[in-house]
Amino acid sequence: MSRYTLVTDWELDAPAERVWNALVCTQEWPSWWHYVERAQELLKPGPDGTGAITRYTWSSRLPYRLTFDMRTTVMERPRRIEGEALGDLKGHGRWDLRDSGARTSVRYTWSVDTGKAWMNALAPLLAPVFEWNHGQVMLEGGRGLARHLGARLLSMNGKPC
Repeated sequence: MSRYTLVTDWELDAPAERVWNALVCTQEWPSWWHYVERAQELLKPGPDGTGAITRYTWSSRLPYRLTFDMRTTVMERPRRIEGEALGDLKGHGRWDLRDSGARTSVRYTWSVDTGKAWMNALAPLLAPVFEWNHGQVMLEGGRGLARHLGARLLSMNGKPC
């Protein structure tokens, strides 16, 4: 397996509560996040918001798809969401939100191993391409979230959008 740790920072001109509400409604992601083909709830969350399992199918700028289940392990409204992935990707994802009044800083940290044999075989050569592809998926996520909220994506990874 090949390990990737990818960090994405979005700056949105929307309050954290609105950003949070969009991020926790994962079944709606396909309506605003271009590369999310499917987000199917397999298990409802417990009273504290944890324990939910959602199966995601993602496409990307490159001609491949990934499907994995994400189990929510931490929910700290409106600051942090964490989950464990199992499937074509295996690992850990974490959303961190920082409220600055009318703006929200969002950091997504994705630390995963690839589960597809062809990806692992090509990782020594294509790791930079896979990382670029992840960046493209996340850029579309930030843009889509901004449109969904009627807001603007001000920056991604410190670069103006």
